[in-house]
Amino acid sequence: MKKIILSLLLVLNMAGITFAQSDKKYDSPYKIKLGKDLGITFGGMALSGGGLYLISSKDKLTLEELAALDKNDVNKFDRFTAGNYDPDAKAFSDIPFYGSFIAPLALLADKKIAHNAGQVLLLYTETMAITGTAYALTVGLVDRKRPLTYKNDAPLDEELQKARRSKNARNSFFAGHTAASASASFFVAKVFNDFNPDSKWRPVVWGVAAAVPAVVGYNRLKAGKHFLSDNLIGYLVGSSVGILVPQLHKKGMKGVSVVPIMGPYNGMAATLTF
Repeated sequence: MKKIILSLLLVLNMAGITFAQSDKKYDSPYKIKLGKDLGITFGGMALSGGGLYLISSKDKLTLEELAALDKNDVNKFDRFTAGNYDPDAKAFSDIPFYGSFIAPLALLADKKIAHNAGQVLLLYTETMAITGTAYALTVGLVDRKRPLTYKNDAPLDEELQKARRSKNARNSFFAGHTAASASASFFVAKVFNDFNPDSKWRPVVWGVAAAVPAVVGYNRLKAGKHFLSDNLIGYLVGSSVGILVPQLHKKGMKGVSVVPIMGPYNGMAATLTF
């Protein structure tokens, strides 16, 4: 995730594109505050770095810990995937995963979007930075063993043994591949939708956006990298960020306010102001 964000910032820097356009023909539905948005992006990168440090500080699973694992200890919702292992599914999941990161380049085929490319690239980088922060900090703080660690009832090949003993084996929650691909694909759909609200292609674009992270998640499930709940949370986090970052930058959107509520129920209420 860190490498992806750095690459996006490099592209943004190389693009050298203005963020505000005077031509009404190519008017953008978004409004950004460069200092604030760059601050959020770099802040996200910094927090992601903190999360990566926590991840790297985890200990490897010992042989004793692995031998003690029992599929029946996994909650019933996720138990059916405990012990999954399929290296081919893992390899295949990387195709739509990495493909989703370059998908936003397809938006440049639209003249209005291409005319506001710098703005869109910044929003995309911010989107991935926020998703990266959520992923890195969560995985760094949560210790959940991957499904493949429960495969201890058959002779194990060398690659599986290495995977079960690695620090990475503790990083099941939540699914980073699914979250990142969902952020990228739903960001593309949202931006296309906002620039082309009357396009007949919108259902197709949204359908593809929903399918890509689903394919990634299914193969990560099959590969033994994540439980179903890991993928569902990853999908929810990624798609939410991919949609909300562009939405909160739309012209006329004032922002989010959080206020306390008291009465029969106490808590907090969040409102979007237009």
